[in-house]
Amino acid sequence: MIDLSQAEPFASGANRLCFRHPEQPGQCLKVLKPGILNQRYQHQPRLKRLLGRQRLDDNRQEQQGYEQPAIAGRIAGPDEALLWRHLPRLYGTVQTTLGPANLSDLITDSNGEPGRTLEFYLRQGLTDELSQAIEQFCQWLLDTEIQSRNLLPHNLVLSNRSGRPELFLVDGLGAPMVQRLLARHPTLRQRAIQRKIRRFHRRIQWELGGRREPWESVQNR
Repeated sequence: MIDLSQAEPFASGANRLCFRHPEQPGQCLKVLKPGILNQRYQHQPRLKRLLGRQRLDDNRQEQQGYEQPAIAGRIAGPDEALLWRHLPRLYGTVQTTLGPANLSDLITDSNGEPGRTLEFYLRQGLTDELSQAIEQFCQWLLDTEIQSRNLLPHNLVLSNRSGRPELFLVDGLGAPMVQRLLARHPTLRQRAIQRKIRRFHRRIQWELGGRREPWESVQNR
């Protein structure tokens, strides 16, 4: 049992809290916010409630995302290192005083502190180095064919620990059921990733433009 009773999260998302492992500072613990499953379940339409609460568990969804063939099929293979160029390793579930946690690598900067999100850096403008990091990440997605949900700047962390800026996908891994089924076909799989990348670039421009319009009216243009 890992004691997090006195720990402060270094990041907080809509549904999870992120803690630095108290004994392994290079690892991250992602814990569901207290009561979030029940809260999300109560806001679901009546028919969707029939599917249960577990489908709303972000930790479970993340675990399933790591089980996709593009990742699981490369682990222990000759090109496994390709996976971790832009993705933290996931080590499984551990028990903490705040509930079950997903244990993964902590993406840090060269100073050892947790890396900041792409959203943070976009507020300061788009530099050449940042543009290059974005393009490298997008090419990695195309090369690995890893499935993700919509690519959002707050789900990507920038690290310079290798000596140059690199993006890591720390949330939003996996895909809805229909997308997973379509992804079995190589052509459809590539097209789906290309659509995600186009929408990602649109999102970046929206962020840089000051979010003047609602994202819902921009994302499908």
